Amino acid sequence: MQVHVKRRDVTFNPDLSRVIARYFYTGDERSAIIVKSILDLSDDEVKNQLNQILRRYSKRHRNISKVFEKHFDLLNHLLSQMEIDRNKVDTNRRVLIGAYFTMEYSVEAAAFFNPSIVESPDQLGLLPGEKRVILSFRATGEGHLSSIVFRSGIVDRDGNFKMDPVGSMLAEAERIKRHLYNKKQFLQDLEELQDHQDNLIPKDALSCLGDDFTYGELESCIKEVMEREGITSMEENSCYSKIMWLASSHYEIDFSLDSSLCERVIFPISSTERRGIEDARFVKFTDEGMTQYYGTYTAYDGMTTMPKLIETSDFYHFKVHPLHGNIARNKGMALFPRKIRGKYAMLCRMDGRNNYISFSDNLNLWTEAKMVQSPRYTWEFIQVGNCGSPLETEDGWLVITHGVGAMREYVLGAILLDLENPEVEIGRLDSPLLTANEMEREGYVPNVVYSCGSIIHNEELILPYAVSDYSSTYCTVNLRELLAELKREK
Repeated sequence: MQVHVKRRDVTFNPDLSRVIARYFYTGDERSAIIVKSILDLSDDEVKNQLNQILRRYSKRHRNISKVFEKHFDLLNHLLSQMEIDRNKVDTNRRVLIGAYFTMEYSVEAAAFFNPSIVESPDQLGLLPGEKRVILSFRATGEGHLSSIVFRSGIVDRDGNFKMDPVGSMLAEAERIKRHLYNKKQFLQDLEELQDHQDNLIPKDALSCLGDDFTYGELESCIKEVMEREGITSMEENSCYSKIMWLASSHYEIDFSLDSSLCERVIFPISSTERRGIEDARFVKFTDEGMTQYYGTYTAYDGMTTMPKLIETSDFYHFKVHPLHGNIARNKGMALFPRKIRGKYAMLCRMDGRNNYISFSDNLNLWTEAKMVQSPRYTWEFIQVGNCGSPLETEDGWLVITHGVGAMREYVLGAILLDLENPEVEIGRLDSPLLTANEMEREGYVPNVVYSCGSIIHNEELILPYAVSDYSSTYCTVNLRELLAELKREK
């Protein structure tokens, strides 16, 4: 029997006007010419040119002159090569030079899709039956480069969205802090990369490091080892390149306290994600009365995907680190919102076709998994996967799934897993919960509906979903009706 789905008249479309100011570098040779040309300008020419730039861009970015100075600071290596003392470059010239090494990037130009939703940590000032929520989206711009962006709003007692106004001044993180690494754990992580990618890591590669070390200390150590072995560049030795690649995948970021949630953009930072951050599945995680928000996502560097975990308590400060272990591969890992039998639990699709579940004592290490769902019906013959973290109900864990069938149509389904033994499937829809209708099937990738997370509110399933990998919307489903159908004998 088909479950009734109520499509809501709310659409989240790509907005071309939402831009960030990115660092733009054209290589040392051309960049040196640009810097010299600006240094040769008269003071009046510098002032006039800078005024024109500020007039055009100051209302599009928060404190754009600060961004220009930050990008000027990234030229220190070039200034040293040119034998220029940066401290003797006056402020106007520093800002103007920085402007030439800045570009606007429209983060949503191509698509705004694959949403997830969680309850906001701020639940003050609401009417009865209301819940404040945070939605995350995969925003894609030029070059199909993906980042994570947010929206906030309120869901009323009837499941209607009242979204907060969208600010116009987007911002990347103000501060990026590298991780403090534990040598023993780092070596274990390297061994896993060796197992999966046949890299032979020299045993003395980290010999000059203490038990804990910083990114800079690691970089200096690797350079020392390379010099000792007569290696002149990372490209000559994939092992050392891989060590630095792994190290760059850990970082922390902070956003300004005066930024609104919708203005914060988590843009690719490390080398492991330089080609994009894909499909974040956020979940509100509770353990012994403590609450934390986790998001699993896929980092892509152009050749290799790496599952990563992002964590926050306030959506201002974020920690990012990779997930490791035999099952930390492929896309679509989704964390359960609490521990089960004292262990963390994770849904995954380690073989690209079936749904698995894994348990671990360590949130970052996942080594074993058991299959819980494989394709059964015609609309999922190609593959099945999860559409976000499981939702806890009194009848079991509700998991929204996706299935891929003929003509590569993506549809949404649902399964129900046992509360204390989620390896056991209690029920499963025998027909899709949601299929792209005639208005939804056209887009960047036709015939696709997809989600990265949902919530339960006032006995309704609130399910945001992407429309053909271009835009997003949401629907609601009566929870009792859905659970009754999942438990019905097929």
